[in-house]
Amino acid sequence: TFTAWCNSHLRKAGTQIENIEEDFRDGLKLMLLLEVISGERLAKPERGKMRVHKISNVNKALDFIASKGVKLVSIGAEEIVDGNVKMTLGMIWTIILRFAIQDISVEETSAKEGLLLWCQRKTAPYKNVNIQNFHISWKDGLGFCALIHRHRPELIDYGKLRKDDPLTNLNTAFDVAEKYLDIPKMLDAEDIVGTARPDEKAIMTYVSSFYHAFSGAQKAETAANRICKVLAVNQENEQLMEDYEKLASDLLEWIRRTIPWLENRAPENTMQAMQQKLEDFRDYRRLHKPPKVQEKCQLEINFNTLQTKLRLSNRPAFMPSEGKMVSDINNAWGGLEQAEKGYEEWLLNEIRRLERLDHLAEKFRQKASIHESWTDGKEAMLQQKDYETATLSEIKALLKKHEAFESDLAAHQDRVEQIAAIAQELNELDYYDSPSVNARCQKICDQWDNLGALTQKRREALERTEKLLETIDQLYLEYAKRAAPFNNWMEGAMEDLQDTFIVHTIEEIQGLSTAHEQFKATLPDADKERQAILGIHNEVSKIVQTYHVNMAGTNPYTTITPHEINSKWEHVRQLVPRRDQALMEEHARQQQNERLRKQFGAQANVIGPWIQTKMEEIGRISIEMHGTLEDQLNHLRQYEKSIVNYKPKIDQLEGDHQQIQEALIFDNKHTNYTMEHIRVGWEQLLTTIARTINEVENQILTRDAKGISQEQMNEFRASFNHFDRDHSGTLGPEEFKACLISLGYDIGNDAQGEAEFARIMSIVDPNRLGVVTFQAFIDFMSRETADTDTADQVMASFKILAGDKNYITVDELRRELPPDQAEYCIARMAPYNGRDAVPGALDYMSFSTALYGESDL
Repeated sequence: TFTAWCNSHLRKAGTQIENIEEDFRDGLKLMLLLEVISGERLAKPERGKMRVHKISNVNKALDFIASKGVKLVSIGAEEIVDGNVKMTLGMIWTIILRFAIQDISVEETSAKEGLLLWCQRKTAPYKNVNIQNFHISWKDGLGFCALIHRHRPELIDYGKLRKDDPLTNLNTAFDVAEKYLDIPKMLDAEDIVGTARPDEKAIMTYVSSFYHAFSGAQKAETAANRICKVLAVNQENEQLMEDYEKLASDLLEWIRRTIPWLENRAPENTMQAMQQKLEDFRDYRRLHKPPKVQEKCQLEINFNTLQTKLRLSNRPAFMPSEGKMVSDINNAWGGLEQAEKGYEEWLLNEIRRLERLDHLAEKFRQKASIHESWTDGKEAMLQQKDYETATLSEIKALLKKHEAFESDLAAHQDRVEQIAAIAQELNELDYYDSPSVNARCQKICDQWDNLGALTQKRREALERTEKLLETIDQLYLEYAKRAAPFNNWMEGAMEDLQDTFIVHTIEEIQGLSTAHEQFKATLPDADKERQAILGIHNEVSKIVQTYHVNMAGTNPYTTITPHEINSKWEHVRQLVPRRDQALMEEHARQQQNERLRKQFGAQANVIGPWIQTKMEEIGRISIEMHGTLEDQLNHLRQYEKSIVNYKPKIDQLEGDHQQIQEALIFDNKHTNYTMEHIRVGWEQLLTTIARTINEVENQILTRDAKGISQEQMNEFRASFNHFDRDHSGTLGPEEFKACLISLGYDIGNDAQGEAEFARIMSIVDPNRLGVVTFQAFIDFMSRETADTDTADQVMASFKILAGDKNYITVDELRRELPPDQAEYCIARMAPYNGRDAVPGALDYMSFSTALYGESDL
């Protein structure tokens, strides 16, 4: 094997050897071999036949080998000159390792491992081939055949080879390699098949000849790998851009649909409809908006990550479609929150207004019904002509009766005014059924005016005939005068005891309870008045019985009978304990409301400061330097997990808040925090931790892509923090200059130094905001020394695939690149129009330039 390898190179110099240990003894052919394989000239050889001349030549060869970084252990010129076979073969193997194998490199491995990895990759697609070493893996000959077929498929029909015929396979490979690839037969097929473990050095030497024979193809493969890597970056970035555009469009469309709904402040006519609006808004805050908050935050994170990737790969910054910048999203979101602001308060105010309206409307109906019941038949009574045929005593009685009616009428004046006042308030509050209320009120007022006119007319008629009437029963008159106001008082008491009420605090219900207790204190005096009135009626009965007065058993001055007074009095007594029960239940409800206020306040007073504390802690974490970036990232993710685990407390507070709203509680003196404050703070907390994590991820991405060590990253962070004295996370221009100087930048105070600093500021602060963020600082520091792929490098790779032509063909792209990336290039490459163009030629130069934003694809 070694002889064949040496002859494959010596043949180029027009000579051969037959026996290694004999032919290399004088050192002349050994020096010639080294000149051929290295391409360099050695020192002039000695031509004499003496031993000293031979030793001198061999020493010159050995010195040349040593100059190439090879350590020759126990190999001396004397042993070679003396024909020591073991030493001579060891020297030849050393030469093969240095000049045929050592320079082989695949994926940063070298020598033996690199050559083995190259063989494994080239033979991976072939059935029955599994290269794991340089001895038994090659015994069946299929490995050699696969290497040839992979690079020159026309030389071997691989499909006809059989694993159980190793001799045929080996001889086929050796013959084809010698005839078509200029690789001499270094191995014997029978020796390989008949040996349990073929010689590893011989196999490596022979396989290295294949590697060098196909080095041109390897060079093309390397170029193709570089192109695939660049295209993969572009394809990934384009997908990220498409994802951003879609997410931005969906979010903007949702905001566009939602804002008109939040801006619609058209009130409903019923409590049920307004409560449904409130429930819809709660669903929006609880179910619909939180995912959109996360989408907005994710959109910003995706945008920042994409821009970082574009910077790291020397691509131009991503510019979203018009109207879909992050600032546009933020502006639209601001419009959403502006529309949302005050919407919930408006809903609650509307519900309170409708509650008040329902209460007033019910009160109006009760008072109107009582009044209409009282006026029923009064007009007909006032229009009677009974006085025309009455006796004198009857006229006197009619006159007194009319006086009693006037007293009763005056007593009802207050109720009419109350009815009118309630109707006016309903109108002012824009009650939806105001027309029917107004119509009923107008009818009552018109009837009231008519009753006044009829009353006046009847009095005038009775007074004209009063001179004809003399006898009046004073006792009946006294009864009527006292019974009427007492009856009216009882009706008013029944009305008050049945009156509905609405309160919002314990103090209000306590006020109603106090008034009720005061009313109950007047009941003994009222009972005395009732007994006195009944006493008058009893006295009248005695007089009638005593003097046989023809009164027909009734009081001519009033229709209020003792039975009616007793009946109403009993009704009042029954209503008092009912009122007690109603007030007691309302008092209990207000106590429950106060418990809800305290419960909400206690939680809010803990959660609010907790959120603020976490916001401050995140701010400290983002500027402090503890451990590696991965440590900081793990710390932040654990921190984020602890924050997310706090969500049940927020949900519990939301539940308490909903109970408060359902109980129509509108204020809370136990806390300064509203649910809106907590919601906004929580959303800001989630967004801040997500953004902070993304910043660290981008720092890791920058560090790894630019080859920044952890020590450098720590040094950058320490310098940045030292000059960030206000802990704002940014540096002003002067602070930034001081930071650069501390890291070794020579920025003088002369014109040249100012110009250099202006150049640096244009890089780290392109928008001229006057501040430098840590991410911009890291990008600048890494960009100054980073070695990234360029358009020229990609162009050179395409030139290799094109065989040094100024254009490349579709067939060449499809042969050298994976299918998806080949089609990617074909779809985007412009036709080549140079003078040497052929049909279908594509311009890879403009394509390479466009990949880095220097022209448009």
